[in-house]
Amino acid sequence: MCWSPTADLVAGCAITAVGALCIASTRRARDLPLAALPVLLGVHQLIESVVWRNADNAADAGVNTHAIGGTAVLLWVMIAFPLLPAFVPLAVLIAASHWSRFRIAPFVLIGLAVSAVLGYVIAAGPVSAEPAGHTMRYAVQPIPFGALVVVGYLIATIGSLLVSDQPEIRLLGLVTAAGALVCYVLWQTEFVSTWCALAAVASALILHWLRRPRKRRPAPDPLRRSRIPAR
Repeated sequence: MCWSPTADLVAGCAITAVGALCIASTRRARDLPLAALPVLLGVHQLIESVVWRNADNAADAGVNTHAIGGTAVLLWVMIAFPLLPAFVPLAVLIAASHWSRFRIAPFVLIGLAVSAVLGYVIAAGPVSAEPAGHTMRYAVQPIPFGALVVVGYLIATIGSLLVSDQPEIRLLGLVTAAGALVCYVLWQTEFVSTWCALAAVASALILHWLRRPRKRRPAPDPLRRSRIPAR
């Protein structure tokens, strides 16, 4: 989320471009889901630029913008609510080495449970969006056990990054946790929405992870293996 339709459009194009570089830089098939995350985040910003435009058009036409609906709002909510808490831990699990997948698996289960609850909430009732200051607020039906679902969302998305066996992904988790706190405070005050900046930083970190030098194991020396120890 950004603070205006123009900001969302620019951020969405830039993040999507970084996402395309991430996919092009992928050298292992198992890294592809996490490499595609910036593309998803970029498209998310582009969708919200449409939501902002609809709000501006409604305001220019003298229509009450209290409850802006439509396909763009539904698509934005579907990505933010049920998709991300399931997608992120699954992508981290797939990219992890075999021995570390056991500790990431619980985060995947939590993410799937959160995704199921949020998907049910979206299917049960209408969704809407409303401009508030320099932010866009999205409304859905009341979420059962809302506080628990929010905690589960954070545990699934950020927690799965923090327990990765790869230091670059753990750094991504730390930056995401700190950035999410700052963005939430600014968003709550309706001062400005800076989630798009966090998405841009996260996408850059993913690109760095994909382009990092790989450590190559030295090839075994057949002469050394066949060498007969001196007596």
